[in-house]
Amino acid sequence: MRSSGDGTAAGAPYPQQGSTADRTMRQSAVPAAVAGGGVASADDIGYRGPTACAAAGITYRQLDYWARTGLVEPSVRPAYGSGTQRLYSFRDVVLLKIVKRFLDTGVALQNIRTTVQHLRARGFQDLERMTLMSDGATVYECSSPAEVVDLLQGGQGVFGIAVGVVWRDVDAALSQLHGERVDTGETLIGHNPTDELARRRNRAV
Repeated sequence: MRSSGDGTAAGAPYPQQGSTADRTMRQSAVPAAVAGGGVASADDIGYRGPTACAAAGITYRQLDYWARTGLVEPSVRPAYGSGTQRLYSFRDVVLLKIVKRFLDTGVALQNIRTTVQHLRARGFQDLERMTLMSDGATVYECSSPAEVVDLLQGGQGVFGIAVGVVWRDVDAALSQLHGERVDTGETLIGHNPTDELARRRNRAV
């Protein structure tokens, strides 16, 4: 069990697209269909701001503020100026959702920032077993149910976030939304049942 809210966690750049850590995180994701046919692997997909907002459950204003202050920046493509679109990786969207959940429970922004730096530094490995616990002042990383129990018995954990659950929620949400192929800029069509129904209706007309 490690504390990530005491300011001691060192920040580090995200692993590059397609790294071992990123593949581990996205191994269960469903490839998106490329407009005109074919599929793209999960490592090749980026998501624009509105899509990231929809999957993370945040407003565009929050997304913009967090990017400008360096809390969660788009690792695929930053905004270079007027007319350019930020492009977020799957991992970025998971971070956005984690930040949103911590904010909703009243954790101070500085502690959230340290937690984000900690998650970046550790490379997002072993997500399925990770639970982030907080007492409102400090965020703790627990890698087993026993550590969660120990923390609760010590009176240090008031609430927790199972990162693996957040990962799966984001994966499910993004599979229904449009993405963008990083290397070519092609639109990637999400597997949204509503969209499929609309396409069938259009063919019937």
